[in-house]
Amino acid sequence: MNIHIRNEQMADIQAIFDLTEVAFREQEYSSHTEQFIVNALRDSNQLTVSLVAENDQNIVGHIALSPVQISDRTKGWYGLGPISVLPKYQAQGIGSQLMKAGLVALKDLQAAGCVLLGDPQYYGRFGFKADTRLILEGVPAEYFQILTFSEIVPTGYVTYADAFNATESSPSTV
Repeated sequence: MNIHIRNEQMADIQAIFDLTEVAFREQEYSSHTEQFIVNALRDSNQLTVSLVAENDQNIVGHIALSPVQISDRTKGWYGLGPISVLPKYQAQGIGSQLMKAGLVALKDLQAAGCVLLGDPQYYGRFGFKADTRLILEGVPAEYFQILTFSEIVPTGYVTYADAFNATESSPSTV
């Protein structure tokens, strides 16, 4: 399979919405609002990195990265997610390719680090680990993980963009 990772384009918005909805449709842990979150991030200019994975010019995966706020006022940290791969393409390394490309994009932006909420075994492969210095309220500590790009780890509560509260799309995006 020939996968090409590239930046999202305006013409990709509907395909990203559709694939994100399908990717999370059967997931028990999902709020089933991930596709709305991506659109809300884009609409609020918080979608800092948005990469798609293409196979034969079809979008089969997507990763979103957006700024997070830390209560100690440390700057330059981003939240990863959602990351989506069409079900029939899962477990073929596409998510890993998107992860690696997303992290490279953050480093190119001179980001200080990245946080995410997810499976420690999966994301540990990319260097993410739980660290009690950063807290996402209401989430078990082992599932909230960080990856720092320097020796400095901030201390405090992490807040994601308001877009993560989206439950539907604005009429202009889809």
